[in-house]
Amino acid sequence: MSSAVIECEEKFRILLDAMSQGVIYQDADGTVVEANRAAENILGLSRDQIIGRMSLDPMWRCITEQGDPLAGEEHPAMVALRSGLQVTDSLMGVFHPDREQYRWITVSAVPQFRDGASSPYRVLVIFSDVTDQKKSETLIRENEERFRHYITNSPHAIFVCDETGHYVDVNPSACSLTGYGEEELLTLSIPDLLPPESLDSAGKSFRQVVESGRTFAEMAFKRKDGEIGYWSLAGVKLSPARYIAFVTNITARKLAEAERDGMERQLLHAQKLESLGVLAGGIAHDFNNILMAIIGNADLAMMRMNPESPAIENLHRIEKAAARAADLANQMLAYSGKGKFQVEQLDLNSLLKEMLHMLEVSISKKAVLRFNLHTPLPTVEADATQMRQIIMNLVINASEAIGDKSGVIAVTTGCMDCDQDYLKDVWLDENLSDGLYVYLEIADSGCGMDKNTMVKLFDPFFTTKFTGRGLGMAAVLGIVRGHKGAIKVYSESGKGSILKILLPASSRPAELFNGAPHIDGWKGSGTVLLVDDEETVRGIGAEMLKELGFTVVTANDGREAVNVFKSRDDISLVILDLTMPHLDGEQCFRELRLIKPAARVVMSSGYNELEVTQRFIGKGLAGFIQKPYKLSVLKEVLKCL
Repeated sequence: MSSAVIECEEKFRILLDAMSQGVIYQDADGTVVEANRAAENILGLSRDQIIGRMSLDPMWRCITEQGDPLAGEEHPAMVALRSGLQVTDSLMGVFHPDREQYRWITVSAVPQFRDGASSPYRVLVIFSDVTDQKKSETLIRENEERFRHYITNSPHAIFVCDETGHYVDVNPSACSLTGYGEEELLTLSIPDLLPPESLDSAGKSFRQVVESGRTFAEMAFKRKDGEIGYWSLAGVKLSPARYIAFVTNITARKLAEAERDGMERQLLHAQKLESLGVLAGGIAHDFNNILMAIIGNADLAMMRMNPESPAIENLHRIEKAAARAADLANQMLAYSGKGKFQVEQLDLNSLLKEMLHMLEVSISKKAVLRFNLHTPLPTVEADATQMRQIIMNLVINASEAIGDKSGVIAVTTGCMDCDQDYLKDVWLDENLSDGLYVYLEIADSGCGMDKNTMVKLFDPFFTTKFTGRGLGMAAVLGIVRGHKGAIKVYSESGKGSILKILLPASSRPAELFNGAPHIDGWKGSGTVLLVDDEETVRGIGAEMLKELGFTVVTANDGREAVNVFKSRDDISLVILDLTMPHLDGEQCFRELRLIKPAARVVMSSGYNELEVTQRFIGKGLAGFIQKPYKLSVLKEVLKCL
């Protein structure tokens, strides 16, 4: 062999060994005749172990991309090599005998032909180790599969969107949450799933994700069916153009919180009204005691004076002024729910028909009054005067809400079975029982109320009018509460209002509430013990009783009353104030009945009869009289005993 050939082979050897790719030569029968160092490293065999092999099959195993053997099959690249076909970047596995593991290689083979020959005399095989790349691809694929598994089976709704906010990927939970199919969701963007009021907060949250890479938020969302729900969202930036949001449906929690907050607000409002009611009731109670002296003295003075006396007119004016003051006290008592009620079996339809003309002249000329009265209508146990006040207040308010525009005021009656679900949203829910309720509904097409106004609607002294005491709606609420009823309010700014009064339907016969007719000239006899902590009430009350023919002894509190009652055996009747120091009316009543079980006791109070007498049901209370009272009223009560 010439030195030139040797030199050429050495250069060729140096070139082969310098290559990072494995290179082997096979002759026509498949025997390896040459291999470089990279081939040794990749195949895990020495050059001597490689050269002289008749076939590479024992080391170039036929396996799948997952590393599983292809039993009984031959790798397509090997078939091509023996057939003299060119192979390009064919993937196959190489088994390392010492390491007992596969290496992944890509094989390219170029057959070499002599001039005019149909079969190659040599095949150049070039291959690269792609094991690390293959492992990375496998790891990426496994991570993607794992990620897809987590996404698909996650109980959280997951949304992936691009930098414009359009959804590019969603999971089944997202579809279930929103009501959309996957294909539908992928045509939408963030604003499409949000109600208008949530757009600003959602845009702010999205900007936070873009700028900082992460945010947390709670917001409302809109389902495909239009229903509004709530979600808790954690947004994360995946890449400059991909953002992912993990969403939890918190609708049930938000609704429960809203219901709890509503109940707390109602409770606080009830406590506020109760506190103010106690204050108003206390003031009205003391005020009534003062009015008792004014009205009583004026009444007695007019009886004893010459009808021709010029002072008669002054006494009439005193009586009228005191009556107006008593009306104001009654409003305060109505607000507190302890007003003076003359309970009777009342047909609201008949009451409304009687009031029709008065209502028509009281409202704006541009307002049309319509009655929708359900018949037959069960009666209610109610005070007609108080019901008239409710109707008048509500109709006038409706007229003022309509203002100078044309509008309609609809007054509707009916009855309905109310369960606890219906009664939980009323003003005020004071453990109302299920059952049949008669309702009075007054609706208008006026200006309506916003949420802030509705919250303060029944507050005392709150008014939207330029002038006025603001006691109207507070008194309405007090009257309804005093009748064991409730109020429902529906209103929206610019769309009118509906106020529905609910009163328990009654089945009691009307005759139980009808008093006996007035009998003139009646006189009483015997000794009456008058018990009251107000000196003026004791004084005027004693004069009235003497005028009616009774002998009177007095006591200024319950403790003194018990001592007086024990010391005398001629007392035939006790008129007992309900609210007193030391021993109140209820405690004093029990003591008196222990001393004399047959003792006749008439309870006196500024509170309404229904509330007071309920405390004494089955205890033998002889009667009740509402303060302030006139001589004629006292006579009517005593003559019936």
